[in-house]
Amino acid sequence: MKHVWKLIATLLIGVIALMIEFMWGQPMVAQSLVTVAGAAVSLSMVIEMIKTLRSGKFGVDLLAIMAIVATLAVSEYWASLMVLVMLTGGDTLEDYAAQKAGQELKSLLDHSPQMAHLISATKLVEITAAQVKVGDSLLVKPGEQVPVDSQVLTGDTTIDESSLTGESRPVDKAPGDELMSGSINGDQAITVKALSTAANSQYQAIIKLVQMSANQPAHFVRMADRYAVPFTIISLLIAVVAWLISGDPVRLAEVLVVASPCPLILAAPIALVSGMSRASKNGIIVKTGTTIEKLALAKSIAFDKTGTLTKGKLEVGKIVPQPSFTAAQLLHFAASAEQQSGHVLARSLVAYVGDDQLSSVTELKEVTAQGIEAQIDQRHVQVGKAKFVTDSQIEETDKTAVYISIDHQYAGYITFLDQVRPEAKQTIATLRTLGLQHAIMLTGDHATIAKSIAADLNLDEVHGSLLPENKVALLKAVPAQSRPVIMVGDGVNDAPSLTAADVGIAMGEHGATAASESADAVILKDDLHQVAHAVKISQDTMKIARNDVLTGIVILVILMLVAATGVIPALLGAIFQEAVDTITILLALRARVDK
Repeated sequence: MKHVWKLIATLLIGVIALMIEFMWGQPMVAQSLVTVAGAAVSLSMVIEMIKTLRSGKFGVDLLAIMAIVATLAVSEYWASLMVLVMLTGGDTLEDYAAQKAGQELKSLLDHSPQMAHLISATKLVEITAAQVKVGDSLLVKPGEQVPVDSQVLTGDTTIDESSLTGESRPVDKAPGDELMSGSINGDQAITVKALSTAANSQYQAIIKLVQMSANQPAHFVRMADRYAVPFTIISLLIAVVAWLISGDPVRLAEVLVVASPCPLILAAPIALVSGMSRASKNGIIVKTGTTIEKLALAKSIAFDKTGTLTKGKLEVGKIVPQPSFTAAQLLHFAASAEQQSGHVLARSLVAYVGDDQLSSVTELKEVTAQGIEAQIDQRHVQVGKAKFVTDSQIEETDKTAVYISIDHQYAGYITFLDQVRPEAKQTIATLRTLGLQHAIMLTGDHATIAKSIAADLNLDEVHGSLLPENKVALLKAVPAQSRPVIMVGDGVNDAPSLTAADVGIAMGEHGATAASESADAVILKDDLHQVAHAVKISQDTMKIARNDVLTGIVILVILMLVAATGVIPALLGAIFQEAVDTITILLALRARVDK
């Protein structure tokens, strides 16, 4: 917190100046000390303001600098000191708010997994998490952290993922389920297989996001800049008119002291980092304050399909038997034949039928990229591509499917669908109520499949069979009146699209992976509705920031008009200004609270 030292130095100078004037009776020395300090701070602010102006923005510190210079010029050096305290104190409070906002996620740095229990051939060996290799078998004891991303081998347990996903309820895990590093095991010991090293784990990916966020603090004043120009003009107009009417230059200083634009300097950044804190408590990592404003103003949203609008897991769709066979027969023989396969369709088929319904398999033969044949219940079964199971001309479906023959007779086919997320339709409806009136699907999947899903979800636009560069081109083509545009995706191939959009959101239980490095926000909970929640949090945050700025401006204009009459001395005006600062900070911190 670099600004705290400026505040301490300013307070120290103030104490010394008070002692010099009132204990040792040397007002000129005290004035000189305050003047030198004020000049030094003003010079540093001028340098910062020039940098701001060069970046194309209007600096909101102009009035503060003018207030310091004006009060020093008319020998109101105590008022100048109060303005200095206000500015350095405001910067310090902003630093504190930024630090406070990220503490929920930064606490991860202090609680990263350190140790692991390696299951060797003869005994249990305790090693560091950094020594774990992909494929290692590990024991996770009750109450311990999962050291790396893993898959459960044996044991049923509950896992606490609240610090990672924001999900407060423990999640049941069984053999075959995946675990995120950093999650907490429940009351049962389990054995797991390491799916990553510690350095490449989900936990470390989240920590990298936290560090990135810390390196990009939300010193965001663009909203304040929109008010800064008219506010500066009004302030100068009131100050100059008061000077001309009264003929007293002190009146100019008195007006400028209360005109110091702390609501503009403080309100937006503190509200933004508070909104980022609220988002993090809900399992949404927002990297910068700029993202908050863009999310609040968004007018369009684009989604990837697989794993985003859909579950990303193929499930049995239709069972289409030939006349001499039944659906039950197709399922039984196909699942029994596929029970030892690791193919995604095989896993989906076995899960649909259930292990207890399968028959034993003999003479199993797998033909690469074609299918499987085996003896099941004394019958010859073939499962796979159409040309593999039969030489007859059959009508093939355009959907993902496996074809089955029994005793060399074509028996039918089973289709598989990537199921739409149950919350997808409601999420899109909620986004529309939040002002995002244009919803788009961008997918590499077949256009016919994409259109059927888009129709069910009431999307406005759908584009299928896209390469990553096609998605980027479509996002860049979104017209200005429909921006900012959000892109939501979950895969590595979505990374270019997330970068091309005004706001990129990587979502899902595994959101903090390659896609998240290109994203502006990451949703850790595998729930599409969190996208709408992120937009709602952003809108709430910007509403609070905007109302805070306007409230501060109204109070300051009233104080300036009163000060123009000469009834508020410069020192008292500086005290009033401190009160306005306090009100501004308290109002902005409301953005931390869930509605």
